[in-house]
Amino acid sequence: MTTRRSPTVRRRRLGLELRRLREAAGITIDKVAERLECSSSKISRIETGHTGASPRDVRDMLVVYGVAGAAAEELVQVAREARQKGWWHLYGTVLTGAYVGLEAAASWICAYEAQVVPGLLQVAEYARTMICRARPDISEGEVERRVHVRMARQSLVTQDDPLRLWVVLDEAVFHRMVGGPTVMRRQLDHLAMVAELPNVTLQVLPFAAGAHAGMDGSFAILGYEDPADPDVVFAENAAGGLFLEKDEELRRYHFIFDHLRANALPPDRSVAFLVARAKEL
Repeated sequence: MTTRRSPTVRRRRLGLELRRLREAAGITIDKVAERLECSSSKISRIETGHTGASPRDVRDMLVVYGVAGAAAEELVQVAREARQKGWWHLYGTVLTGAYVGLEAAASWICAYEAQVVPGLLQVAEYARTMICRARPDISEGEVERRVHVRMARQSLVTQDDPLRLWVVLDEAVFHRMVGGPTVMRRQLDHLAMVAELPNVTLQVLPFAAGAHAGMDGSFAILGYEDPADPDVVFAENAAGGLFLEKDEELRRYHFIFDHLRANALPPDRSVAFLVARAKEL
């Protein structure tokens, strides 16, 4: 498995390591800010990965923490890599969150979707309808840019060294007519085709399952090949989404996903469900 690189993930790794080193040195954020002659909020945002740090900033912070030599040079190099631009930065006007950057470097994703087909598996017509209904205020040109980004993301599933994707879809997804019967048939046919890929596992959670562990909403767990990059959960909400990284949060969502896939139809029966549902439309 090739380790994928993403400036977003490198920035996150850098922040986590800088926070670990600061805490190990017993130094407060305020004291670091004082030494670097900057605001405490800047140090905090660097540690949380919300903003990048220049190689100079990193060197200065490491001096404060008493870190030198090869360990320091490695982190300075991570800072350089974190300042590079991913392909998605060209679409900064339509992408405001960090999710695409985190997704780009993931080795595997386990996702549960309660209402819609996930972006990595949408056909263009389905995606276009979703975007137009969610954002009726934007121009046709911006809609097309958003569709283009969503289609570009899907190369992760089909490239030579593909992402491992395990998706559980609630049965409600297949009864919601997004774009009408023709679009839905095309979408269902696409899902049945993608489900045959060796790196994709797709399961349908039927209505017959009743109440289940994922009723709080859709989420995705992103995992990385390098141990230095811990898993992260993206939980959807009305404001767009929330990133969760604490150990207890990760354990909870892994637990939820295990229960969802245990209650869902097996992959072969899920594909049969998709084929049958397409014929009904």
